[in-house]
Amino acid sequence: MRYVHAFEEGSKEQRYLLGGKGANLAEMTNLGLPVPPGSTITTEACKAYMAGADKLPDGLMDEVAAALTALEEKMGKRLGDEADPLLVSVRSGAPFSMPGMMDTVLNLGLNDASVNGLAKQTDNERFALDSYRRFVQMFGKIVLDIDGELFEEALTELREQRGVATDPELDADALTGLVETFKGIVKKEAGVDFPQDPREQLQYAIEAVFRSWNGKRARDYRKLEGIPDDLGTAVNVQTMVFGNKGDDSGTGVAFTRDPATGEKRPYGDFLVNAQGEDVVAGIRTTEPLDDMGKTFPEPHRQLLKVMDTLEQHYRDMCDIEFTIEQGRLFILQTRVGKRTAAAALRMAVDMEAEGLIDRTEAVLRVQPAQLDQLLHPRIDKTEQDPIATGLNASPGAAVGKVSFTADEAEAAAAAGEKIILVRPETSPDDLHGMIAAEGILTSRGGLVSHAAVVARGMGKPAVCGASALDIDVEGKVFKVDGTTVREGDVITIDGTTGDIYVGAIPVVVPEPSDYFDTILGWADELRTLRVRTNADLPEDAEKARRFGAEGIGLCRTEHMFMGDRLPIVQRFILASEEKEELAALAELETLQRSDFLGIFAAMDGLPVTIRLLDPPLHEFLPDVEELLVRDAKGELDDEGRTLLAAAQAWRESNPMLGTRGCRLGIIKPGLYRMQVKAILEAAIARKVAGGDPRVEIMIPLIVSEPELSLIVDWTREVAESLFSDSREGVSFLVGTMIETPRAALMADDIAKVAEFFSFGTNDLTQMAFGFSRDDVEGRFMSQYLELHLLAANPFETLDVEGVGQLVRDAVAKGRAARPDLKLGICGEHGGDPESVRFCHEVGLDYVSCSPYRVPIARLAAAHAAVGSDGPGASA
Repeated sequence: MRYVHAFEEGSKEQRYLLGGKGANLAEMTNLGLPVPPGSTITTEACKAYMAGADKLPDGLMDEVAAALTALEEKMGKRLGDEADPLLVSVRSGAPFSMPGMMDTVLNLGLNDASVNGLAKQTDNERFALDSYRRFVQMFGKIVLDIDGELFEEALTELREQRGVATDPELDADALTGLVETFKGIVKKEAGVDFPQDPREQLQYAIEAVFRSWNGKRARDYRKLEGIPDDLGTAVNVQTMVFGNKGDDSGTGVAFTRDPATGEKRPYGDFLVNAQGEDVVAGIRTTEPLDDMGKTFPEPHRQLLKVMDTLEQHYRDMCDIEFTIEQGRLFILQTRVGKRTAAAALRMAVDMEAEGLIDRTEAVLRVQPAQLDQLLHPRIDKTEQDPIATGLNASPGAAVGKVSFTADEAEAAAAAGEKIILVRPETSPDDLHGMIAAEGILTSRGGLVSHAAVVARGMGKPAVCGASALDIDVEGKVFKVDGTTVREGDVITIDGTTGDIYVGAIPVVVPEPSDYFDTILGWADELRTLRVRTNADLPEDAEKARRFGAEGIGLCRTEHMFMGDRLPIVQRFILASEEKEELAALAELETLQRSDFLGIFAAMDGLPVTIRLLDPPLHEFLPDVEELLVRDAKGELDDEGRTLLAAAQAWRESNPMLGTRGCRLGIIKPGLYRMQVKAILEAAIARKVAGGDPRVEIMIPLIVSEPELSLIVDWTREVAESLFSDSREGVSFLVGTMIETPRAALMADDIAKVAEFFSFGTNDLTQMAFGFSRDDVEGRFMSQYLELHLLAANPFETLDVEGVGQLVRDAVAKGRAARPDLKLGICGEHGGDPESVRFCHEVGLDYVSCSPYRVPIARLAAAHAAVGSDGPGASA
């Protein structure tokens, strides 16, 4: 296997072999741009190095030596020559851009002898010594793993001794002493003399770049960006050009468009008499690229021409590093530039208008996850450290005063205060406080806990499972690592990162632009998968429709039973006679009818899937432990003791697998009959008013065909009675959630009765894995991901191998039994881009997600269509 390729031998298509930097250097070389010559050591060499227990593969250094000899012949110089030395840079270059995450060594080839040759050839002793001290400093820090602060402290001390403010003011005499100081640091800290053999320096530097692939920075960045760990990095050995030869030299970074806004204008900065690390390290204050024409008029003109050439060639915004050596421009690297979400949208739309790309490519240029940045408030830049970090349960940032109960949050919000509701965990009882709050913070619970799911549905920031917080609700205080936060104190939470701050951190509220609507409109033309929303209230449905939702895939009726309606539900639970139970149900029916009417109005002409009551009845009763404590204190009256008895009677060891869903509907048949009647009465009223209700009634937690048949028969009976009485009828579908493994396995039987399936992947994931979602995310999920025991958190991204196989089987069996079976997904996975891709591939009709994730799902569905079987599909 050949490990080393000269720049002129490669192309931009070879990024997995040559790394992004090497592939682009090859491409620019073949375009005839002024690229300093060199060669690339492939990613295969890095993989072999890692596989060989950090040992360079056999034959690699022979190839490096041959490539170096060819470079020396081309340049007419030898590496480290005493009279006229060739110097090289050694830079990393992964297949995917990882800016600043791996290591670079500049000025390699300098030693105690060649520094004099460089000084003589350039007639600039100060420049040569400055280059040498930079090399020793960089080599010591990167190759020998010496604390970089030791070098910086010595440099700062020298500037103070010499009475100068900046490095360029240090003269040759000062730099001579600094080189010796730096070599002394190397000897003391690494226990070796600074190497004088240039080829030994080169081997050490190559190994250091390979090692940096598995450095903490690089590993953390790959985890953040979803870059595989097994790709490896290439190494580029390139002839050095110098921006620090004097005032006719300089260096800089340029973007062909503004990476923050997307505006079509050259953007960047430069420094006179400096090397590249001075720009990126922020050691000196840079000058804007627009001013470069005053200092370097001809190089500036050439640079603008190069920028145009590269953008036209790559058909994208390019990030370019350049150096000017004594008035001559050199291009050191280019890559497709990183950009903000707003800039990505604008560039995609503008480049389509300019004819650089078509609409399909424009849609693919914007990543679904980027849209999140444009839909939620975000923290502006801050130097403050968070006091704790939890799970990033619902994106966005919120600032407010701490409230520990839902009632207090509601009261404070009504008085005009901005509130963060802080709870150990939330339950349906807390809904009114969650509605009133700016954001929610819990110390328990995971990414699909009650707090997380409800917050995402509302579009409110939430941080969950912040286990470091010791929350004392009664004492109205929480503590973490010596910090005490009391009720009324201001905190800031970042639901995008999971960070929690004391005090008010500035928050930026983004505004979706016309570019946002344009890209999503183009995405809608490409996708085949419909996108619905999970919405329980008319205002949520209206919001989702504005975001492009094509119906409701999940309306949870349990949220309609909370707040001021809770006493009615409790009367139903506590009823000792049928008459009392029917009276409570009649009251609820009136209220439910009004709820459904509002939702049908908001989604007029679009399908609305309403799930009959799913949670167990104990969720509508006070906590048993709390009631027992109050009873022990003598605080309960007769009504309280009746509630306690009911709570104890309905209490279950594992309520998720207990009396909930259709099981509750079967033992309390009046409940489901009431809900069906309210749904259909609301639909009839909407139709009479001239509307177009599209009703889908969903029965939860079905595991067998007989279960579903029983409840479907009840539903049809209620419908027949209503339609004959009102002389009006509405068409409706009855289906079920597939949320247990057995339901998935028996899908062919269930489909004989069900007119649609909606996959409840939250519960299906729990039952398939045997995971309690709220427990595992706080206990061991992070370790499982760190140890690669799971590829991703299965509650964030659908497990396509296990849970996905259940879905595939259910789809195949269900459609075999009923070819017109409508199929969708209503778990939180419906807004996850990777999960949306899977839903497209298995042939679902729609996904459903919280309102603020609808745009993300629309774009993800378009990406799935193009990537799987549409324009631009690749094997």
